[in-house]
Amino acid sequence: MVRQYNHHDFMKRNTIQLKRREERRIQAGHLWIYSNEIDTKKTPLSQFTKGEMAEVIASDGKFLGIAYLNPHSLITGRLLSRRREHFDQKQLVQRLEAALALRNRLFDKPYYRMVYGESDLLPGLIVDRFGDHLSVQLNSAGMDVLKERVLDGLRKVVNPASILLRNDSSVRKLEQLPLAIEAGFGDPPTEVEVIENDVKMTVPLRHGQKTGWFYDQRVNRAELSKYVRGKRVLDVFCYVGSFAIQCAVAGAEEVWGVDASRSALENALENGAQNGVENRFYSVLGDAFEVLRALREEGEYFDVIVVDPPAFIKRKKDHVKGLRAYQRIGELAMRLLAPDGILMAASCSMHLKRAELLDVIRSGSVKTGRHSQLLFEGMQGPDHPVHPAIPETRYLKAYLARVYKP
Repeated sequence: MVRQYNHHDFMKRNTIQLKRREERRIQAGHLWIYSNEIDTKKTPLSQFTKGEMAEVIASDGKFLGIAYLNPHSLITGRLLSRRREHFDQKQLVQRLEAALALRNRLFDKPYYRMVYGESDLLPGLIVDRFGDHLSVQLNSAGMDVLKERVLDGLRKVVNPASILLRNDSSVRKLEQLPLAIEAGFGDPPTEVEVIENDVKMTVPLRHGQKTGWFYDQRVNRAELSKYVRGKRVLDVFCYVGSFAIQCAVAGAEEVWGVDASRSALENALENGAQNGVENRFYSVLGDAFEVLRALREEGEYFDVIVVDPPAFIKRKKDHVKGLRAYQRIGELAMRLLAPDGILMAASCSMHLKRAELLDVIRSGSVKTGRHSQLLFEGMQGPDHPVHPAIPETRYLKAYLARVYKP
């Protein structure tokens, strides 16, 4: 059941008050309120339920906005509005329309991330569009409470054939929300088509990673394609062939895709056949670190190597161990590069700094006796717009470098 709130409810109750000086980040544009910023003596968190909306006020009583809350999460509040009026269905639809309007300006085909959470002023909501089908994640307690409203809004704004709720992300665990994959509307297919950089692919909607596809790498894939014609390419952590098949279509002579998932590689092979490059794509099943070591022992070399692993640093406490993993995989890749090669190194880990990924390339070059030249610095594509006050929304890092033996 969706709880209804009106203006008078906000005035009478449902208020959280921040500690002294803790309002500055919110006033600067950020949308998150951490549990240690709240004056819990004046406004105990125990009085709130997950997803409940409340007014947010500064220590001096100044109104800051309306947020939905999760008293059990480190990020206790997420601001929805800086006005005192109730955040209603009309405003939700307006924000969905604004999000769609941006994507329509960016792309001539309906394949993109349509809603990117906080950056689209819809905290916790992710929507990926695959033509007539939508893949949706409700990654916060507030959005989970608004589920039916979100589904109604998407039906009104997009009029999709189906909506799949991919509520199986690790973020929901932090919010203490149940995990499930279920139809939100219509009959979502098992697989969907995606067209990216003029390459048509089939991706697993229900059982693929995250929402099924990684639209955030679109620009970086297009940039890499400029360097692959006639070259031998290795795509490490290739998933369903996102980088690999686009490289093959761009004219690579030979492309090897490495992944630990048999089903992902089978999907990549199908995508190769779909694009007429099956004779130039070779799949390698196994742990990336072990495969790269084995390839080196066999004397293999590649002109272009892509290293785009899953997040090795998912939490701050994993930083040291995770950084070591990035350094190891980076060095292994460089030892497989031809004397004059191209390396694309990427990371989706929010907790890895851009300078640290760049240092992976620097240190790997030194250890392998190479010289590296940075050719391109990438981030997520424009359908993942960055909120200027929320550095967490700029998470993807990618470097394209020439690495050669002088």
